[in-house]
Amino acid sequence: MNLTLYVWRQKNARDRGRMVRYQATGISQHMSFLEMLDVVNEGLIGRGEEPIAFDNDCREGICGMCGCMVNGRAHGPLKGVTLCQLHMRHFHDGDVLYLEPWRARAFPVVKDLVVDRGALDRIIAAGGYISVSAGSAPEANSIPVPKEKAERAMDAAACIGCGACVAQCPNASAALFTGAKIAHLGLLPHGELERDGRARAMVAQMTREAFGQCTNIGECEVVCPKRIELEVIARMHHDYLAASLFRRDSDAAVEAEPAAKR
Repeated sequence: MNLTLYVWRQKNARDRGRMVRYQATGISQHMSFLEMLDVVNEGLIGRGEEPIAFDNDCREGICGMCGCMVNGRAHGPLKGVTLCQLHMRHFHDGDVLYLEPWRARAFPVVKDLVVDRGALDRIIAAGGYISVSAGSAPEANSIPVPKEKAERAMDAAACIGCGACVAQCPNASAALFTGAKIAHLGLLPHGELERDGRARAMVAQMTREAFGQCTNIGECEVVCPKRIELEVIARMHHDYLAASLFRRDSDAAVEAEPAAKR
């Protein structure tokens, strides 16, 4: 299989960047998309050229590191997969592919297809955790969790923080990501005590990171490799509005630490 690639090449966040044309030849349909890029890079290195920089780690759809726009769609044309899980058998000989990094003000380009997604980490650091006393692990069944809530919480917890939702959203909103993290903990009794402070702190941090506002277009849900549903955004808005109406002393632990770091 032979392909024509137009790849975004950019040295750093200050560079203007440009699309560069490459030929990918002798590509096996059994390769993953990242393996195809490996082959292209081997050819570039052999010719003494700079290889294409792209993020990757586990290559099993777990870490959330990989990702780029393929013909205008985050992670490529298939639903429910990351870029490393996309295989070349879903393309055809002679196809022309345009590869671009995530486009969002909150995701500055590091190099080529690599962007800095530290903004997502800072949203989690603002309140995406449960405060517990250090010591031995508690008994697993000491706090009963209804089956329905457990399943919904685990569905939200499937989010790997890849940033595809932000990249695909016309507003570059991180509402699906933030909503998933808030819902994951807020649905469980373990996270109920800090629920109000968590919602306020994480939404405030999301705003500070210059993500756009959600207007319920729904493209984030379409490209999410873990099929996170828009329901988590509605839950985030519910928790944030409810938390804004009153304040409990228990919220202080969640909001004090991020404030101190700022």
